Amino acid sequence: MRLSELEAVVESLLFISGEAVPLSAIAQTIEMDKATAKAIIHTLADKYESEKRGIRIVELDGSYQMCTAGECFEYIRNMYKSPNRQGLTQALLETLAIIAYKQPITRAQIEEIRGVSAEHAVSKLVEKKLVCEVGRMDTPGKPIMFGTTNEFLRYFGFKSIKELPPLGDVQESQVQHEGNDLQV
Repeated sequence: MRLSELEAVVESLLFISGEAVPLSAIAQTIEMDKATAKAIIHTLADKYESEKRGIRIVELDGSYQMCTAGECFEYIRNMYKSPNRQGLTQALLETLAIIAYKQPITRAQIEEIRGVSAEHAVSKLVEKKLVCEVGRMDTPGKPIMFGTTNEFLRYFGFKSIKELPPLGDVQESQVQHEGNDLQV
C-alpha cells in the first residue's frame, strides 16, 4: 500500500472513531509497526497544521484523536448558537489542580487538602467531563477515587498527565497570571 493510501486509512480511522484511538490499534489495523504508524499520523498532523486546515490530530496519552482546530471555535459556536463557555470558579480550579497532581484521589482527601467540602466542585468537574471516577479505594466504605480525563488533556493541550508543569512553576505562573479567567 502506498503512503497516500495509508494516510487515507489512518485519517478514516480517526475520523470515524470520534474518540482517541490507541497507537497500537492503528498500527494493527494498517498492518504496520508502531513507529511507522506514528510517522504516518505525524505526517498527517503536520499537513493539517501547515495547510491551516479546520481539523487537527492530537496525541492524548499514547492515543490519537481528530479534533477541530482551535481557531475555528468561534465559527462553530456561532453556527450552533451555543452559549459562551462558563469559566471555572476558583474552587473548581483548586479542586481540579489537586486532582490532576494527586490522582487517583478521593473526595475526602481533596477536602483534607482544601479544608472545605469538595462535593459540589467534584460534581461540577465530573459534569464538565474534566475528571471521572477511576476506581475505588480498598478501605472501609470503598470511597470513589477520581482522576483527570482525556477531555482535561485535550482542553489544556497536554499529550499526557506527565506534561503537567512542576508545582513550583505552577505557583510562579499563578502569581504572574492572577486575574485571568480560565474558560471551559
